[in-house]
Amino acid sequence: MIVLGLTGSIGMGKSTTTQMFADAGALVWNADDAVHALYAPGGAAVAPVGDVFPGVVNDGAVDRTRLAEALGRDPVAFARLEAIVHPLVLAGRLEALAAAEARGVKLAVLDIPLLFETGGDAAVDAVVVVTADADIQRRRVLARPGMTAERLDAILARQLPDAEKRRRADFLVDTGHGLDPARARVAEIVGTVLDPQWSPPRQGLPDEGEPPH
Repeated sequence: MIVLGLTGSIGMGKSTTTQMFADAGALVWNADDAVHALYAPGGAAVAPVGDVFPGVVNDGAVDRTRLAEALGRDPVAFARLEAIVHPLVLAGRLEALAAAEARGVKLAVLDIPLLFETGGDAAVDAVVVVTADADIQRRRVLARPGMTAERLDAILARQLPDAEKRRRADFLVDTGHGLDPARARVAEIVGTVLDPQWSPPRQGLPDEGEPPH
């Protein structure tokens, strides 16, 4: 099974591109969805997050608003949260991929916003970066309800710059020219990576028994 990591900065069209891969037959695993499940009632992160951040659990789930407030009060809180959540997300991802491979899935796409920032690019066969011109990005994001230029700048400051993402990419999907060119590019990538002659540029998932990255 070929495993692609897909990433891109806010407003680049990542969700739309991920759906294009799904439409092309790929299994898609979404990191944000995985975190939401971990924070939901019965989720594996509820108890440990509640222990480290008292008061953020409400009705058996992590209250994301309260959690955001707690993170804002403590400059090292993000690192403490990541130490809890990242191993749980990784375990769930590996389990999902193992199940997919057992079912005979040929292509899986991991939708991970912080793929490079968390080192996840070391455990995939290739990385797809979704990109667009900066003015298109800003226009898209600022059109979202409640978004401000200040909030956008704060988000971008926590993300690897788009130029660096593009430099480190194995494949690029530019969504700034419309849906049809992006869809054609996705189809081209799928055809390339499923070609038996294609050689993955990265090391992919660890072998069974090898510690995950």
